[in-house]
Parts: sequence; structure tokens; C-alpha cells
Amino acid sequence: MTTQIRLLLADDHPIVRRGLRAVLETEPDFTIVAEAATAEQAVSAAAAGDVDVVLMDLQFGDGMSGDQATAAILAQPGAPRVLVLTTYDSDADIIAAVEAGATGYLLKDAPPDELGAAVRAAAAGRSALAPTVAARLMNRMRSPSVALSRREIEVLDLVGQGLSNHDISKRLYLSQATVKSHLVHIYAKLGVDSRTAAVALATEHGILRR
Repeated sequence: MTTQIRLLLADDHPIVRRGLRAVLETEPDFTIVAEAATAEQAVSAAAAGDVDVVLMDLQFGDGMSGDQATAAILAQPGAPRVLVLTTYDSDADIIAAVEAGATGYLLKDAPPDELGAAVRAAAAGRSALAPTVAARLMNRMRSPSVALSRREIEVLDLVGQGLSNHDISKRLYLSQATVKSHLVHIYAKLGVDSRTAAVALATEHGILRR
């Protein structure tokens, strides 16, 4: 008898969940036991204890994000594996998911056989990374001098949203001096001398989401 891998689909778009279900249910060793339209629902469903792998989107509109839900799920005893399945492959998204403890990171345009292989790898506790994600992580390792930290990315992302240093300090609970220090390091790593240039270069190179 084939060992069943029990799946939870967490995505706020019903059409996406329907499409995933249609693809995954063709695999004889996959059983979809639950769906979640919000990150909070995903955390609750995962806590039920009958899930092996959660396929987790990163964006759910308002409320908890996918990486926050991933961290919450993995903080539970006997937690399932979490495989991020998203449309985003920026450094900001990848770092957040990896630091939250995701076993794998796949893009939604992955072909069915790649998706199936990733689910089986995640269920076995092995890493499953989309080729572009793996390449981005390798580039960060090869060029640490230009790899921004998660906090630096958070600061730069808020700069890109038009927030002032004062607003950023309030949002991230940092002093303005610390925000300025992060910006100095960001400018040095990216080889730029302005907020606009830093945001433009980071977006161009996939550090920030387009």
C-alpha cells in the first residue's frame, strides 16, 4: 500500500487552490486533507496534527503573512513541513521564508512533475528549491559583500514605499540613528549614494519585489 502524504493547501485565491488540488490529486500518494484561505486558518489547520506538508503562499492580504504563518506552524510540536509556493522570488521573500524555517521554496509556474517532486522531498525533510531561488541563494553566498541582511532589506523596502527615516524607525521599533546606520551600510554594499538609486538597483536585481 502506498504511503500517503497528507497536504494542506494555504492560499487566499480559491482558483489557485482549485488548480493545485486538480494537479496534486492526480498523484496516487497525495491526499489533500484541508484548505486554508488565510494564514491564520493555515496555522489552525496545521495544529490539528493530520498534515504532513503545508503548501504555503506568502501573501494573504491583510493579517498574518505566509512567512509568519510558517514560523508559527513550525513552533508547534510535531509540526508538518512547510513548502512555500508563491509567485515571488525576491531576496526579501526568500530570506523571510528560509528564516521562518520553510523546507522548500517553489514558484507557482513550476511544472506538475517538479511540484510533485518538491512535495515528496519536503515530506522526507529534504530541501526543495526552485532553480531561480537556489541560484539567488548561491549568489548571496558567493557575494556576501553585496548581500543585504534581512533588516537592511526591511529598511530599504520601507524606503521604497516612501517612508521617512522617522517613519521607518517607528515601524521597525528602531532609533533613527540605527535606521541611518542601516542606510549607510546599504549604500556601501550597493555602491550608490541615494535612497532612490538604492531602491532602483535593489529592485532591478531582485532584492526587492517589483
